[in-house]
Amino acid sequence: MYKQWRIMGLIPARGGSKGIPGKNVRPMAGKPLIAHTIECARSSGVVDRLLCSTDSPEIAGIAEKFGAGAPFLRPPEYSTDTASGMDVIRHAMNWVEKNDPAGPYDLLILLQPTSPLRSPGDILASLRMLEEKKADVVLSACEAGHSPLFMNTLPGDFCMADFIRAEALDVKYRQQLPVFYRLNGAIYLCRWDYLKSHGGFFSSGTYAYVMPRERSVDIDDPIDFDFAEFLIINRAGGGERNGKR
Repeated sequence: MYKQWRIMGLIPARGGSKGIPGKNVRPMAGKPLIAHTIECARSSGVVDRLLCSTDSPEIAGIAEKFGAGAPFLRPPEYSTDTASGMDVIRHAMNWVEKNDPAGPYDLLILLQPTSPLRSPGDILASLRMLEEKKADVVLSACEAGHSPLFMNTLPGDFCMADFIRAEALDVKYRQQLPVFYRLNGAIYLCRWDYLKSHGGFFSSGTYAYVMPRERSVDIDDPIDFDFAEFLIINRAGGGERNGKR
């Protein structure tokens, strides 16, 4: 619990993954990938109930071993490549409202296992932002590594005649560019009643909690996985204390 709020943590982790087969249980720095998120949520000390939504008995067993409940298996229709994140969230919330005597909760915090570098402090800071801003939703973000002003699609012949946007052509120095941010996938914090009634995260009551890029790796492919593991091992070995980021 954080102050007056009862909080449910939700970790979505389906078994199928085309980019990295079995990625949610693949060992990263000595433990399954999903374990890093479970341990972070538990270490924050504010999550009253932590659930894993999965279609995989293997993932469910590992989640329970590390301290997250897995009282149901996600239905097949919510475990496909085309199922939306909101479908998964809505299913878990409905299950809690029907089966958890303590539910519904005041807040829901969605923590994706593909963001293993978030810290317990990030969870606490997002809660403080929700409180201070009187927000409905807080989403984690980070500075984009490259300005989208220098990105574009390419035609079939790969001609770059119109590749650079007009507003970027006159920029002489990188510091003149506006700062762009991207969602980093680490934290989706929302008031329970708001999410039930709106079915989405974005509104005038949505605010960004900005995280540093070194804690914002979102694992989509093997390179991301290897990079995240490198950062975890480097951090555990004292890299941050020695000024190595």
